[in-house]
Amino acid sequence: MNTLDPEWVAHIVATALDEDLGPAPGRDVTTQSTISPDATGTAYLIAREAGVVAGLVLVPTVVQQVAERLGLPAPTVDQRVPDGTRVQRGDVLAVLDGRTQVLLVAERTLLNLASRASGVATHTRRWADALEGTGAQVLDTRKTTPGLRALDKYAVRCGGGTNKRMGLFDVAMVKDNHVVAAGSVTAAIDAIRARYPDVLIQVEADTLAQALEAVDAGARFLLLDNMPTPLLRQVVQAVRARDRAVELEATGNLTLDRAREVAETGVDYLSVGGLTHSSPILDLALDLEAPGALT
Repeated sequence: MNTLDPEWVAHIVATALDEDLGPAPGRDVTTQSTISPDATGTAYLIAREAGVVAGLVLVPTVVQQVAERLGLPAPTVDQRVPDGTRVQRGDVLAVLDGRTQVLLVAERTLLNLASRASGVATHTRRWADALEGTGAQVLDTRKTTPGLRALDKYAVRCGGGTNKRMGLFDVAMVKDNHVVAAGSVTAAIDAIRARYPDVLIQVEADTLAQALEAVDAGARFLLLDNMPTPLLRQVVQAVRARDRAVELEATGNLTLDRAREVAETGVDYLSVGGLTHSSPILDLALDLEAPGALT
């Protein structure tokens, strides 16, 4: 699954805390009024429904930053399961011990991040399970939450999926509007090669003719867009006959119900924007055990 960049994690947690508490150091007018800064407690991060967890690796950074803002010691975080684990309702994911103010101030931010990531991982796992044994993999897209792309894509990996390009900078993807602007698939590929010769080029095709033109122009990765299964199978066979090294992705109008049917056409990947733009959160809770009152 790899890891998240610690600098990115620190930045996104700080941004989320600024949003919740106001500009640093910020304040929680309820918690800081009702809970003594000396009060301690234990909080349990609990799964309220079955799914696949992700984003738990951010929890220590959240509580550390909250503690620094409040000028209090950071609670300890005992993560009980790794990201990518299938969990059941009631499972304890982590145990946090320390100052109650820190635990309560950190609660919503850590839940927002972990619940969101776990929802993406859970959704992705359904697709990975549906494709198991076919040889095809499920891919994500750039349809991510602004500012949270690294977390969204990490969550996809936690769920058994594969990341496509991270952005517009690392892979060239020739889509229909590029073809219109450039004049043809071949012209678009030639223009990219001239300016960025070392960049991987992917080409979207919605007809057999476009797919074969792209292969003849040297493309080694095709997105087969919105094709019904019979046409998809025909295109896969034709492209494989032309060049077996070309990687093929089915995209557009994909559902779990037809995932295996599509995979069995011989494509290498199915890309699913819904993994990151439409996954519901996984319901997680932080349950506190502490007296917590002002004394």
